[in-house]
Amino acid sequence: MLHQLVLLSALCAMSMTLPLPEFYSYSTAVGEGNGNEFSTAHDGRIRGIRVYEYSNNGYYYSYSYINGIQLNYDSNWTELVGVKYYGNEREITLFDNEHFIQVSGKYYSGYISELLFVTNEGRFFKVGQPSGLSFNFYPTHDGSELRFLSGRQNGFALTSIGAHWAVY
Repeated sequence: MLHQLVLLSALCAMSMTLPLPEFYSYSTAVGEGNGNEFSTAHDGRIRGIRVYEYSNNGYYYSYSYINGIQLNYDSNWTELVGVKYYGNEREITLFDNEHFIQVSGKYYSGYISELLFVTNEGRFFKVGQPSGLSFNFYPTHDGSELRFLSGRQNGFALTSIGAHWAVY
């Protein structure tokens, strides 16, 4: 009995010194999802986002696709996901202690057509055109923020996107 008590005490003492686990959640990817997988996972905190948009304002219809995306982690840009030579470049830089708490948008005809990023300071960054099915990503734990994006791209545009959240 004494042996079990000592063992239990040792386990309790060890568990008190271990750090609390990071609260993590994943917003399941939306979109058709053909092409190559991507992930923008990187060390550090997201400090900005750069998005490339292909926009066609034709005579009969207008559409837009998100062709490429890059995230800035502590002043270092990730590799470009997708392409940038088809579209308009848009960028947002975050203030100190600002982070993304929501990602919304639309997808249409196999492509991501709109992205909207919302910060804890109430600012938002919108790229693309509001056509297609809507999605809304947000963390499930208080204090969590966007840590990285993942999905698929086919060499022309993003075909699916998902968001990963955690406490920094």
